[in-house]
Amino acid sequence: MSVLQGLEPKEVWEYFNEICQVPRPSKKEEKIIAYLMDFGKKHKLETKTDAAGNVLIKKPATKGFENKKAVVLQSHMDMVCEKNGDTKHDFMKDPIEPVVEGDWVSAKGTTLGADDGIGMAAQLALLVADKIEHPAIECLFTVDEETGLTGAFALEPDFVGGRILLNLDSEDEGELFIGCAGGIDTLVTFNYKTRPVPSKSKAFKIEVKGLRGGHSGDEIHKGHGNSNKIMNRFLWNATNKFNIRLNKFEGGNLRNAIPREAYAVITVKDKYVIPFEKYFSDYCKLIFKEFTSTESKLTFNLNKVELPKYIMKMKDQEALLNSIYACPNGVIAMSQSLPGLVETSTNLASVKFNEGNLIEVVTSQRSSVDSAIMDIADMIASTFIMAGARIQHTDGYPGWNPNTNSEILKVTEDSYERLFGKKPIVRAIHAGLECGLFLEKYPDMDMISFGPTLRNVHSPDEKIQISTVDKFWKHLIDVLKNIPNN
Repeated sequence: MSVLQGLEPKEVWEYFNEICQVPRPSKKEEKIIAYLMDFGKKHKLETKTDAAGNVLIKKPATKGFENKKAVVLQSHMDMVCEKNGDTKHDFMKDPIEPVVEGDWVSAKGTTLGADDGIGMAAQLALLVADKIEHPAIECLFTVDEETGLTGAFALEPDFVGGRILLNLDSEDEGELFIGCAGGIDTLVTFNYKTRPVPSKSKAFKIEVKGLRGGHSGDEIHKGHGNSNKIMNRFLWNATNKFNIRLNKFEGGNLRNAIPREAYAVITVKDKYVIPFEKYFSDYCKLIFKEFTSTESKLTFNLNKVELPKYIMKMKDQEALLNSIYACPNGVIAMSQSLPGLVETSTNLASVKFNEGNLIEVVTSQRSSVDSAIMDIADMIASTFIMAGARIQHTDGYPGWNPNTNSEILKVTEDSYERLFGKKPIVRAIHAGLECGLFLEKYPDMDMISFGPTLRNVHSPDEKIQISTVDKFWKHLIDVLKNIPNN
């Protein structure tokens, strides 16, 4: 069982270790679906899947609990696949390599996948347990939560029968979540023209690395650097000062992750090379000072490379750099009703130069206020429309409005206080959960979300706190014992 051997609760960590061996990138969950289907058959449990790939495994109530309300336990089976630039890892075939440091488990140079592998592991441990009392349970494993909520969107109204749902996909032990933000993506497309590289020029590759990144909802308020914004700021100023010419600019990968790395290939006329290099050095000092308290591992590199075959025409270069510079990023508004909660935000997630002289920019907007989602999405759109780009909004996903009179909230609150001698924090989260979509399919569903403590999710610094997994497990078991009768 490798480095996870001996961690408690043993049964949860055993299944988490098994899950780490199974590739499960978003939209490519075939192997983890097969693993779950085989698990259900092996343990002689009623198991089914739908057209989208969602898996449901049912277990009857234990003796004496037959008259209690059935409970749906839910997690998503896909994981964000991010790795450090110097890490060799193929997410389609290589297992995740856990690392234990003190009270934390992380992974070797990649995302760990505890989001939401630990929720899955708890479900599997419950399904095989023979000494845990519980009502009838339905373990729902959804596909593609991270990149499109595909599984939740496709869920049929009759796929699950229970009307109490425990979402096991939150990241702060001791906090109970009863609401979440909705969101939408704004996709931007540029076409650009090229021209030959001017004579008497030198080429450079510029790299931004070492940023913390993280979840673009749950960590957007922490002031983490956005590699696309940091790189673009330098390119914009260097264009104005030294007439640099852009060959390529790429940064970020995932719509729901704060981008950690970016690079650009540019050319500079020989007469500007020395002052350009000096300006780069000065810019590095400026950025390091700005992010001294939040980005201790930030690096900015400048290296000479071979001249590229072409550069962008200046008109197109200016349109790109101006619009990215003007594009809002980060927290837009804080909630006026729930102190400390981010209400509205936007993330400049990725910039990609694709074949056919096509540039694609992906941004992601979130808000707990429905009208504010489209307002910030339209603000992003207008910025890029002025630059001549084409805009597409995705369908988006709904938020989950808090219900402070929830029956399962009271059960979960009372359980936590009884077990640990203190009241849990009840709050909403700025990140998106699948609960909003479940509520559309099952309007009478009573839901709550809780889990152990995770940090730096959606980045290779993702880690899970070992001691909180034990508390999460004990809490989950106790909640199931105290589900009300029908």
